[in-house]
Amino acid sequence: MEKIDVVIIGGGVVGCMTARFLSRYKLNILLIDKEADVGSSTSAANSAIVHAGYDPLPGTLKAEMNVKGNQMWDVLSGELGFEYDRSGDYVVAVGKEELPILDELLEQGRRNGVPGMHIIPADEMRAREPEINPAVSGALWAPTGGICDPFMATIAAAENAVENGVTVMLNTRFLDFRIENGRVTGVQTSRGFFACRWVVNSAGLYSDEVMHLAGVRPEFQITPRRGEYVVLDRASIQVNNVLFPVPTAKGKGILVTATTHGNTIVGPNSVCAAHKKDEEVTQEGLAEIWEGARKLFPHLQPSSTIAMFAGLRATGNAPSPNPQVSYGHDFVIEAAEKPRGFINLGGIESPGFTAAPAIAQRVVELMQDQGEKLEEKTGWNPIRAPRPHFRKLPLDEQKKLIHTDPRYGRVVCRCEMVTEGEIVAEIHAPIPALTYDAIKRRTWLGTGRCLGSFDMPRVVEILARETGLPPEQITKRGPGSEFLYRRTKELEVLHDQE
Repeated sequence: MEKIDVVIIGGGVVGCMTARFLSRYKLNILLIDKEADVGSSTSAANSAIVHAGYDPLPGTLKAEMNVKGNQMWDVLSGELGFEYDRSGDYVVAVGKEELPILDELLEQGRRNGVPGMHIIPADEMRAREPEINPAVSGALWAPTGGICDPFMATIAAAENAVENGVTVMLNTRFLDFRIENGRVTGVQTSRGFFACRWVVNSAGLYSDEVMHLAGVRPEFQITPRRGEYVVLDRASIQVNNVLFPVPTAKGKGILVTATTHGNTIVGPNSVCAAHKKDEEVTQEGLAEIWEGARKLFPHLQPSSTIAMFAGLRATGNAPSPNPQVSYGHDFVIEAAEKPRGFINLGGIESPGFTAAPAIAQRVVELMQDQGEKLEEKTGWNPIRAPRPHFRKLPLDEQKKLIHTDPRYGRVVCRCEMVTEGEIVAEIHAPIPALTYDAIKRRTWLGTGRCLGSFDMPRVVEILARETGLPPEQITKRGPGSEFLYRRTKELEVLHDQE
């Protein structure tokens, strides 16, 4: 590979957005990620909400990046072709004692520059969400909040970056820096050494380890916080809005929210995780989630659950203006003085997803401030064309698609109506979906009531056929998660030989 200008460490939403924003310029860019797909860590397990910006403490980078990022999502979703709905969100007060907190959030949001917020009375809240707790006393309405498909937002940004010349290397672990005369000159990875002039640390949960290898912020530490969620069957309950409880010193609380996929999600809690891979769903966590959810919707039942999952927040310890707030630690977004050429992003927890495009733009500005002469490409294309989702198409368009490619007429996932044509298209996309989970995040197969029990064998077969790999090498999420050990016929042969 020719000499690289910029290496981006980490393929979550921040890394992928950064790659996409930098792809506008005449730079040779490499994005690396240790997982088998982009967006496989924190970006794959979140609330899928584009926050309005009233929650972060005024004066923080979180507040600034939240509000700036929020304003960018309409254009981004149009250019990159992923689902986004600026539906607004609510903070719901239950009981008169919680009403003063709404006034505090309203004032805080105004100080952060969030437009259009106002408090609505209890009867109006009940009219907007009929199943809400009858004891609701009012709500803060923020019309700039929204919901998004977080998987495709990350993937689409990475695909558009690739279409504009960025190289993405997956299953590639960052190991160390080469630093000469006070400047970054390269990175050592599990797939070799790459000389470069710039490195962007967007390693999420591991951003502290990366910056320490560069000799930057030795006091900075990521403490992973686990958030557990449940996904509800859309046939059992349909929530229309994004609904937060009033926040506490621990965080935003257990929310109940609609999603772009039609399900309702409940969660998350906030628990200090034992380690950076602690994605366990616990009985204690589920009990906490249901207690919080029933504060907003007393009639919710665990029997409506079709899936459970947990994600980790990359909670840093950078100081905030109010040290009394336990979740008030700020983002780190900086160009290091030493070594030069190192852009450091750390502690990018909530509202990190919302802030991602603003952070990416800030990376561009930091490089320019450090003297990088960025020249725009004449042929840069901001548009990434979405691939068809069969079940969302009108009947006449479905017929046309099947006529063009009969594979779109073969349904593989019955719950979510995902076809073979869609699966094959994702396997051969600019960021190829080469694992079951990668296809799942792109098409939504395996997320219905049967949780993939019907489609999994067929998906393994299609992946093996399209990649030329034996079925035993097809994985759920990368090496070590293979579905199959050997064919049962081999057991019969071995038995006969005995």
